[in-house]
Amino acid sequence: MIRRRALLALAAGIPLVPLALPAVAQPSRPWPERPLRLIVPFPPGGAIDAMARILAGPMAEALGQPVVVENRAGAGGTTGTGVAAQANDGHTLLMVSIAHAVNAALYPRLPYAETDFVPVGPVAVVPNILVVPASRPWRRVGDLAAEARRRPGALTYASAGSGTSIHLAGALFADLAGLALEHVPYRGSGPAVTDLVAGRVDMMFDSVTSAGPHIASGRLAALAVTTSRRIAAFPDLPTMAEAGVPGFAVDPWFAMLAPRALPEPARAPLSALLGRLLGDAAVAERFARIGAEPMEGDAVSLAHLLAEETAKWGAFIRRAGIQPE
Repeated sequence: MIRRRALLALAAGIPLVPLALPAVAQPSRPWPERPLRLIVPFPPGGAIDAMARILAGPMAEALGQPVVVENRAGAGGTTGTGVAAQANDGHTLLMVSIAHAVNAALYPRLPYAETDFVPVGPVAVVPNILVVPASRPWRRVGDLAAEARRRPGALTYASAGSGTSIHLAGALFADLAGLALEHVPYRGSGPAVTDLVAGRVDMMFDSVTSAGPHIASGRLAALAVTTSRRIAAFPDLPTMAEAGVPGFAVDPWFAMLAPRALPEPARAPLSALLGRLLGDAAVAERFARIGAEPMEGDAVSLAHLLAEETAKWGAFIRRAGIQPE
């Protein structure tokens, strides 16, 4: 069995890493020596869950051990992240989203510290799109903003819950454009989109995964993307900055971390493996089906991203007075 795992690992370019063992004389063991647990701190069915499951198969094949996806949802992702922080087995990984940077400012007491984790690498961006019911007359961001200025406080924007990237995008739009908009939080994107399509709310910064089919069917009209550059799925759709809101950029990113118990010699090879998987055409094609665009980078670039995003959203959340539900 060990010989088979060794051949698989070497074929994938992953060196077998001896674990640090007690002083008692024992034979060196390869990493991983047992199945890995990949914690997703959100419910099944979302983009982050889909990405974890897409990556789990080829990762398991390369490492010679199963990679089991485990959903531990609750409190905006903090429950599952806290579970991962307590793992000391050296065989636990964690998927996170932009919420990981947001939660540091949103929740005064977290069941973990950032120092409990080491970065593995960035995974993907799933862009959000500003959409309105097709029954509304607005087809440009400028038209929507003009209506909001004519009727301060009258227009509403839906979100999947307070503190989500969907909520933050709406709050940032209101802030940068100088608008008074009413936030309507829902428990998840699904019920929010249902009310948006029905015209019960005026706008939403929904993910391309969720909004795409409704845009294609003509039930929702797309005005702009929240990301800092245009996206492959809607190349003709302007960014919010291009549409007249300078400084607007919300890139809903996803990444992989590991508890500090991950053996030091395994960290760089694992980061390299993640990068190779994200560059694989089959993985990229499956990501594209859910609207995810793989990110380039490594553990170092992810550490920089976490620091920048935590500072950026922390300052905005405090200034805007955003509170968790």
